Amino acid sequence: MESQLKELFGAWIQAIGTVMAAVASKPSLNEEIQESLNLWGNALQGTGNALLADAEEGFSLGKLGNEVQAIGNTTVIAGMVLHVEEETKQMLDINGNLLQAIGGGIALPEDLMGAPSPIRTLNIAGNVLQITGNSLQAKGGMEELKSNAVKEDRFKGYKESNQFETITHSQSLAINGSWIQAVGSVLSAIAQTKESLEGNKEEI
Repeated sequence: MESQLKELFGAWIQAIGTVMAAVASKPSLNEEIQESLNLWGNALQGTGNALLADAEEGFSLGKLGNEVQAIGNTTVIAGMVLHVEEETKQMLDINGNLLQAIGGGIALPEDLMGAPSPIRTLNIAGNVLQITGNSLQAKGGMEELKSNAVKEDRFKGYKESNQFETITHSQSLAINGSWIQAVGSVLSAIAQTKESLEGNKEEI
């Protein structure tokens, strides 16, 4: 029962974190608010993934996948808080998102091999969306890194007057990826909630 509650709590903490990070991707937000939301969002995601991993006893692909995702969140956070060059920050963000996508990929076969059920289907859909979202964010980061030949002050100008500028392709990938990941995380949390409720009914 304790591990079930830990899984449920971890799933929703992770979901809240992904939604916060997705909100942070909105270009019209103040840069300071964006950074704060993104930092706390990734911190909550990492905490949620760590709780999900800790709730599973022994070795499993799900446990390993959640551990890798937690490392990915920590890598993204490192890019935000460490005093390093902008290029290094971007690389940490890219690698962090890739690690989260890999973590989701590691956990996916465990659900695919299980007996079919509505809850399992919901969990698979959530996991696939999270993998897709993290992959898009990583791709967006890579494209932005490659396009850094464009002057930095032009990017700052976009930040200050974004309502008059078009969103670049790399930014669009990152924004869409953030929201796709958020939707996937919420679906996974709903699946975890349904599983917990069914488990409680069986105990009664």
